[in-house]
This record gives sequence, structure tokens and C-alpha cells, in this order.
Amino acid sequence: MEKLTHINEDGRPKMVDVGDKEDTLRIGEAYGCIYMDGKTLEMITGGKHKKGDVIATAQVAGIMAAKKTWDIIPMCHNILMNGIDMKFEPDVEKNCIHIGARATTRGKTGIEMEVLTAVSVAALTIYDMCKAVDRSMIISDVKLMKKSGGKSGDFNREVNEDRK
Repeated sequence: MEKLTHINEDGRPKMVDVGDKEDTLRIGEAYGCIYMDGKTLEMITGGKHKKGDVIATAQVAGIMAAKKTWDIIPMCHNILMNGIDMKFEPDVEKNCIHIGARATTRGKTGIEMEVLTAVSVAALTIYDMCKAVDRSMIISDVKLMKKSGGKSGDFNREVNEDRK
């Protein structure tokens, strides 16, 4: 088993020193889903929510959260992101919205936590905006889909790969 990098020799948390690492292009993609009542999904996709455009608000929230990941995850480094984009795909058969985030950076570390945070906060924003009409929503399947760059190499999750 590999050693945990965020634990010091005394068994206490530490922020990893990345000063000697080389800058590389890093790309990350994450996915998540929020399930809801069919009427809630219809309200969102039909633009009938009193609070405004739920998807646009969730997208902005996800992007903002990615930029502030270092501020809410204790051992994350503050990284300069080159860009981030998000996709939202309503699914009327499953009564859910699929959420994706893709971001890039060139640096010594980063991008996985940023895309995971973007997806999570986007889903939480949808929940927050719609909780008055549907408290039964379920946020699910938040996971890293792809990561490239850096010393640890590439990671690609199979689209239908389930881990229980």
C-alpha cells in the first residue's frame, strides 16, 4: 500500500510540498447526477422556477466553487486554472440532471479536486434552488472520470464502470 502524502511523520495532516515538481498540462473531468421528481425536472427544463434559471445558476456556482477549492478543502493548493466548463443534461427517463465538469491547468499539482468540487456544488445549488418543491432530491455518483498530467499519470474511468 502506498504512503498517504498528506500525513506527516507524526501522523498529523500536512500540505504536500510541490515546489520541486515540474509544471505539466493537467486536465480533469468529473461527473455527478441529481435525481428529482419529474415535476421538478419539468419546472427546471421549462424555465418555470420563480427563482430564475436553475441550470445557469448551478453552472456559475460550480465554476466559482472550482476556483475556490483551495479555500474549502484544507490540503488543496491554490492553483491557477486555465479554464473550466460544465455541462448539464436533463434526463426525463430517469428524472435527473447529469452534471459534468472539465478543467485545465498548467502547474505542479491540481485539477481533480477542482472538477469534483464544481460538480458537487452545482448539484447542491440545484438542490438549494428546488428544495421548496422537492426535498426528496438525491445527489449521486460524484466521481472523477478522467485525469491527465503530472507524476501519477493518466486516469480514465470507463463510462459504465460502477464501484460499490
